[in-house]
Formats: sequence, C-alpha cells, structure tokens
Amino acid sequence: NVTLDPETAHPRLILSEDQKSVRWEYVLQESPDSPKRFDADPCVLGCEAFTSGRHCWVVDLAEGRYCAVGVSKESLQRKGSISFNPEEGIWAVQQWGFENRALTSPPTPLNLPRVPRKIRISLDYEWGEVAFFDVENKIPIFTFPPASFAGERIRP
Repeated sequence: NVTLDPETAHPRLILSEDQKSVRWEYVLQESPDSPKRFDADPCVLGCEAFTSGRHCWVVDLAEGRYCAVGVSKESLQRKGSISFNPEEGIWAVQQWGFENRALTSPPTPLNLPRVPRKIRISLDYEWGEVAFFDVENKIPIFTFPPASFAGERIRP
C-alpha cells in the first residue's frame, strides 16, 4: 500500500487524490520545480523510505502497458535523463507493450507466459535483495543479484 510522493512526480504524471495511483498525461502539468522533482524521465517515488527490514507491496498494472516498477535509492539523480539500472540506484522491471524486461545493464528480456497485471515487489534490505512476482499467475518474474544498500534510504 504505497503512497506516492507528489513532490517527486514528473510534470506529465497525474496522481490520484489518494496518491495511490498514477497516470501519464500528454500535457505538462504546472508543477513547481524543485530538486526533489523528476524533470526528464516520467518517474515518481513512494513517500516511505526503508533502511532495514523486509517489505513487499503489490502494483496493479491493469491499465499500464508502458511502465516500470521497482525501487530506487533516495539519492537518485532527478534532473536530466536517468540510466535505469542498479549501477545508478534503480532496481526495476519494465513492461513495454507486450515485452517485459528487467532493467539491468544491458536490460534482461523476461520470457513470461503472460503480461503481468499485478506485480508484487519484495525488498529485503539486509540481504540487498529486490524480487518481483506475478501475483495472478503465482510465478517469479525476476530477482536482482544481491546489492549493498550501504545505509542508503530505498524508496518504492
């Protein structure tokens, strides 16, 4: 149950009133620029940040054919173009039409039997593990190699 942080949302992203869902809009919204806000890539972070423990949540992609979901370091650069991979502080999977891939460097194609509509994201901070599961088909999607978060705050 992730609450999205409106202060980080790219100006093309519209958050729902309860800040639990997001959609892309063709027209740029008038949003105050700040160091927290993404300005090039259409991204938004969750409000909560983790520095320990195990956490999981489900993302409903029923209406998203072109999106990525995962976690990132809070210190992730938000100005200019982003490289979506663990080296830059992002652990995510992407749905691009009917193609799915893990955002590694280079991206890893995911040969899934169906395009997932609900993805469970699991974060184990101490083990440095980020894993993704297809909720409806009850199958693993991808697990990133263990990372060292080194005290860094990790956000959905």
